[in-house]
Amino acid sequence: MNNFSLWFSTGVQHILDIHGYDHILFVTLLVLAFPLHNWKKLLILITAFTVGHSISLALSVTGVVRIPQTPVELCIALSILITAIYNATRYNTTNDNATPLYGVTLFFGLIHGLGFSYLLRSMLGKEESIFLPLLYFNTGLEVGQLIIVAVVIIFSLLLGLIFKWPYKNYKLAVVCIIGLTALKISAERFLDVLQQ
Repeated sequence: MNNFSLWFSTGVQHILDIHGYDHILFVTLLVLAFPLHNWKKLLILITAFTVGHSISLALSVTGVVRIPQTPVELCIALSILITAIYNATRYNTTNDNATPLYGVTLFFGLIHGLGFSYLLRSMLGKEESIFLPLLYFNTGLEVGQLIIVAVVIIFSLLLGLIFKWPYKNYKLAVVCIIGLTALKISAERFLDVLQQ
């Protein structure tokens, strides 16, 4: 079953699914890591996340890596919380050294890729050829991710240009909301891990 539209649309829907909003929150935090004039650093950051989740998605779907879903879901929530704390602590900093952030984002991408893999593995079942479905699904994820990036950038520009809301204030408000949400999700998923 190598139908492009099926696997591609599933990838797009999976990352944009409002019920699985953890990936949306994480990508939003990545976009807010740098002001828009640092677009090159943002591009590298998004690419690091893409590389990470593409690798682990492929390794998980092919059966090279098998990790239970519940601890992975907890790690995804913790990655959002840690990234929110990092962004909040950089509220007034002028230090633009992003190199450590790229490595951490790549690592968090590996974790998120495992999360992406559970849906694809369940849909593939005993599919003989997984290369094309994996490629199409991952391409859909990337397009969905770019949609999130575009929406956050456009929203940021609107707040700055139309409503004259300073970027630092907007960033801090959004990061704090996401951080509190991630704390709640982390607590819930930690309890899920304990119950297993």
